[in-house]
Formats: sequence, structure tokens, C-alpha cells
Amino acid sequence: MSEALIHRVKELEAELEKLKSQLKERGGAGEDMELTSHVNTDCRPDGNTSNNTSSSKKGKKASKERPFDFSAHPRRHVALRLAYLGWAYQGFAVQENTDNTVEARLFEALLKTRLIQERQTSNYHRCGRTDKGVSAFSQVITIDLRSTQFGGGLGVTLPESVDVGVKNKASASELPYVKMLNRVLPQDIRILDWAPVAEGFSARFDCQSRTYRYYFPRGSLDVALMADAAKRYEGTHDFRNICKMDVGNGVLQFERTILSASVKSLQPQQISSTDQYEPFVFEIKGLAFLYHQVRCMMALLLLIGQKLEAPEIINQLLDVQSNPRKPQYSMAVDYPLVLYDCHFEGLSWRQDSEEVNYVLSALQQHWTQSAVKTHVIHGMIQGLEAIGGVSSAHCWLVEGSRQKNYRPLLERPCCESLESRINHFVKRGRLERGEGENGGEAVHRGKRSKHSHNSLSLPVSAETPSSEQSTNQKAED
Repeated sequence: MSEALIHRVKELEAELEKLKSQLKERGGAGEDMELTSHVNTDCRPDGNTSNNTSSSKKGKKASKERPFDFSAHPRRHVALRLAYLGWAYQGFAVQENTDNTVEARLFEALLKTRLIQERQTSNYHRCGRTDKGVSAFSQVITIDLRSTQFGGGLGVTLPESVDVGVKNKASASELPYVKMLNRVLPQDIRILDWAPVAEGFSARFDCQSRTYRYYFPRGSLDVALMADAAKRYEGTHDFRNICKMDVGNGVLQFERTILSASVKSLQPQQISSTDQYEPFVFEIKGLAFLYHQVRCMMALLLLIGQKLEAPEIINQLLDVQSNPRKPQYSMAVDYPLVLYDCHFEGLSWRQDSEEVNYVLSALQQHWTQSAVKTHVIHGMIQGLEAIGGVSSAHCWLVEGSRQKNYRPLLERPCCESLESRINHFVKRGRLERGEGENGGEAVHRGKRSKHSHNSLSLPVSAETPSSEQSTNQKAED
């Protein structure tokens, strides 16, 4: 090694030591490492220091960022109406074992836009709790959001520290809630509109009715028979045999009121045909629904449409005195089910025409892609039928595999009775027995229940509770 090169290396080392000592004097241990990297890179012929400089600037900017002061802003209690395609999600509500839910994405957007500080203090209620794979066109939530309305207004709570001059000042326009959220939400979750509501208003308890739709093709089904059978659901009945009993979470009564139920074609203007691809919909409107109730109702209609069961099977399963235990049967699949409408009285929904068009455009694009794929598959089916293929009469909308020999529902093994399920969860501590209002024995949520803070009791001797309990207890599909 030449003496000139050795001399140069020593100069660089001396320079490095000098820089290190300067950094130590300033107390910048973190910057010491960064500058060391900078000097080493500078010694290389192809040295590039732009990345280090950029990251340094970002770090300084982040350290100077002030926390957002929510206490300086008014809060407003609002209703948000949203639509979502639920096929890629594990349900609407947040769950402990997954974050792949619509509600998780929604709260990520609310936090990112700083419309709320945290979920726990947001006064949040949802209208319906849709299951895995289920979509919604009109889900509604109520929540407290950050507002600009220092002059007050419906649902507005002013910050304590605001002075009188600010209170009397003319209010600015409200934050564009719909636009703010839609810009950060996934494409398959869209806010449609919002409405100011009174502080005590709840999307869950103030909903007048909920409407579900289940879409299906005619296939080989007897849709007229299904339409006749659907009417048997109307009225107030005990649906324990037409749902999944969620006793462990405190759902101890199963009376629900169905306002209307129908099966109808989505193309009523066309002359009646037997086209197996003609789309139909089962539409059901009720005050509230039990866990998996709609999918169980649809499963029975599909059995009736295939003429495997008579329409009278619905009346028999609703008669819990004669049939106190649910026969084992598979539910209808999840993806055709939609929470179509949540009805409220007195709300003034505020829409942004630009946002409506934005959502509409995205849905039209999605529909075009899906419709083209549908026609491609239909063309393949027609091609196979043209060369002698025979289409299957199998119904593809029921979970599980179809048995070769059908066994009537009332001849099948039955699930546990309600009393047996209650005893099971009492032993596990999820439910507890105690004294009822009239001195009799009652069951209520135990200390180990996830929902023990919202206790509901039920007299053991009365398996059919009052209509008031039925209305207030919401265990949604």
C-alpha cells in the first residue's frame, strides 16, 4: 500500500473521530450512527446519501407533530348509512380472533380521519350484526363524530373550554363526513349518507324494522309453492327451531315478529316463464331477527321448493309445544343474503350528489365485471348442453352435501332443548340462576359472560317471554 493512500486513510479516520466527538457533545447518539453511515458512504465512489437525508427529515417532522386536541372541537351525534359487499369479510362486527371485519375497517377510517378519538368513548351503536359473507345496502350506525358546529345544533355537544364569542359566531358548514370516510375506506365499503340525530338516539334500539333480501335463481324450484310457504312466517312466533340458539351469549327467548314475507321475481314485467336462470328474491321484514334466522328460514323454503317438504313443515316447526327441539338441518349459504333496509322515523338524511355518483360508478364497474363473468360461464353451460349434457337439478344454495336418500325433517335427530342448553351454560358460569320478580327461579347472564354488563333475565318456568322482552332483545342475523 502506497504511503499516500495510507496517509489519506488516516486523515479520514481522524475526520470521523472529530465528527463523533462533536455529536457526543450535542448528546445526539442517534445522529452519531446516521452520520457514521454518511461518512462511510461518502468514501465510496458510488456513494448516495439521499435516502439517509430523507429519513432524517421525516424523523424530525414526526417528532415535531403535535397530538390532535379533540377537547377543542364540538362533537356531534350522527347516523351514518353504509353499504358493503360482505363476501370478503368475516362479518360486520369486530371479533376477537380476526380483524377482517367491516367494523374493523370502519373504525380504522374513523380514527385515520380523526373523526373520533377512540371507539370506547364514541357512543357507538349498530343497527344489525350481519354474519360472515353477508352484505348490506342500508346498514346504519350511530356515533359521536368531531364537528365544526360551535354554534350548536341537533346532536351537537360543545367543548367546555369554548368562549362565549366563539359560541355566538355563525357556524361553518359541517365536515364532509361521507367524502372523508369514503376516501380512506376499501372500495367494497361505502358510506351513502348521514343524518344529525338527538344525543340519546340509537341505531339499535330506535330502528322500527329491518328488511333482509335473499337472492336466488329459479332453477328447478317450485317458486309458487315457496311464495305460499313464506306467508306462514308472518306474525309473532317462537323461532327457536328456525335459528341458531345463541344461549351462551344470553339470548334466552326466541319470540320474534315478522311483518311481511314474500318470494317474488326480480323481472315481474316479463311474461311468466320457466327459465331456470330467472332471478328471484325472498324478502322478509321484521322488528328484529335471531342469529342465523333468515338463513334457516330460506333453507326451509328451498326444501319446500324442491318438494322435499310440504309448506306445513313451517307451521309444525313454529309449534314449539309439539316440537320443542330443532331437527338437524343445514342452513342456506351466506353470500346471497343482504341487509336491504333499516327503517327509522324522523331522520333527515344528507346526501352529497358527487359522492352518490362516485359510489354508483364504482358499483357499475363491479357489476359489469361480474355480469360479464356470469355470461361467460352461462355460455360454457349452453355449449355443454348443446352437445348432449344434462343440467343438474341440484340446489346449490344449501350448505353441506346432499344425501342420496332424503330424510324428512321431523324424522331426523334433534338438537338439544333450550332447557338443556341453559343448564350447560349455567355449569360453565356463562349463565346464573337466581330469584325472579315473582319469587320464581330466573336465569340471567353470569360473571363469565362476555355480555354480563347488559344482563337479561328469563323466568325458567316461562319459555315464552313477554313481547316487550322480545322487542328489546336484538340478536341479529
